[in-house]
Amino acid sequence: MTSMQIPPAVVTGLPNLVLRAEGAMLLAAAVAGYAQAGAGWGLFALLFLVPDVLMLGYLGGPRLGAAIYNVGHSTILPFGMIGLGLMLPGTAVFAVGLIWMAHVGFDRALGYGLKYATGFKQTHLSAPLVP
Repeated sequence: MTSMQIPPAVVTGLPNLVLRAEGAMLLAAAVAGYAQAGAGWGLFALLFLVPDVLMLGYLGGPRLGAAIYNVGHSTILPFGMIGLGLMLPGTAVFAVGLIWMAHVGFDRALGYGLKYATGFKQTHLSAPLVP
């Protein structure tokens, strides 16, 4: 695939808007859950952008970078943390899972999708921006 081609599974049109709306709803639900957990907004502000540190995986190349980025930007691990946090005493694990989930929802609402190994700007929600 050349850099001019769109990856085969890019979602466009109305389905893209629906996925972005789902991201916004995921963000809203995670923030509402976090407000109910009562963990404090300082922690939320401190940790909200932490998943973006995983962009450093791209220092190892696009294939490794995409894999590491996608682990931190899918809903699988935050859902696991939220579930685990519901079973454990205290709110820390639950709160961190909700912050993480809020970050994923925020990214999706803005159109930042899971990355392809062909380049950082190639995601399932957007066409590549590089010529």
